[in-house]
Amino acid sequence: MSPVQVGIVWNPSKSEREELEAAITGAEGFRFSWFETTKEDPGQGAARQAIEAGAELVVAAGGDGTVRAVAEHLAEAGAQVELGIVPLGTGNLLARNLGIPLNDPAAAFERMFSAEGRPVDVGWIDVASDGDTQRHAFTVMAGFGIDAHMITETDDDLKEKAGWLAYVESLGRAVSASEVIDLELTDADGDAVHERAHTLLVGNCGVLQGGITLLPDAEPDDGELDVLVLRAEGLGGWLDSLRNLVWDNGLKRLIAQGERAESSHSTSHWRTTGLSVTLAEPRVIEVDGDDIGESTRLTVSIQPGALRVR
Repeated sequence: MSPVQVGIVWNPSKSEREELEAAITGAEGFRFSWFETTKEDPGQGAARQAIEAGAELVVAAGGDGTVRAVAEHLAEAGAQVELGIVPLGTGNLLARNLGIPLNDPAAAFERMFSAEGRPVDVGWIDVASDGDTQRHAFTVMAGFGIDAHMITETDDDLKEKAGWLAYVESLGRAVSASEVIDLELTDADGDAVHERAHTLLVGNCGVLQGGITLLPDAEPDDGELDVLVLRAEGLGGWLDSLRNLVWDNGLKRLIAQGERAESSHSTSHWRTTGLSVTLAEPRVIEVDGDDIGESTRLTVSIQPGALRVR
């Protein structure tokens, strides 16, 4: 049999090529080619080059930004190639949700070389800004509020030293920066509702760093997006949100084996295939941990089974 053509798209700021080459020493039945990301091209162009070179399996070796960029090109191009992930970043969000070994390239390569591809959905977010519309893919979650502010408030040097714990250090500032504002939400079926909230998350996967589960119903291959709205104000509101996330949709769910996430006075959970959002004030939008700037209008949709991930 001919060897499987593997294109490795790697972020040089996360790992030396020699380290990755050492992790695939002894792998039989595969032929490797290498494509380096840059600040100008975080992975989309490198993924295109890999496919043009004949890759049947494209490996994203880097952090969440690299994984998202490679996944974005594969989903947009409709390429009939599989995606492998070697997680080397701080969050490694998609890898966490798929059970891929973290910060262990040899184990991640071994897993993908022995596994079959599984379908994974891709979310798309269209963000209006300065008269233009930017379109981005996401594999985990997108939105605004506490999580987006945690990203912008986190010290980069501390993140390099402390990893995901650096986000905890920024939580207090993120809460202070997350003021409740008016929203207009229009679901895929055309139903519109008015909300007052400080955080909106739309996700394909639900687990964050440290095992925190924000979207307990989210599955990466169910063809739907899970929505979380947080509207807590004051100590009572924040305690209600904490109870909902930790007890109602955490411990209680495990004990009672609940099938659907529970909402509360300060939180709302539901599922959809698309959502349009209009904000009364501009807010920072985040996509899989990346800050993509401020906006007052965004639209989110799902592309079922857009990827096959090993």
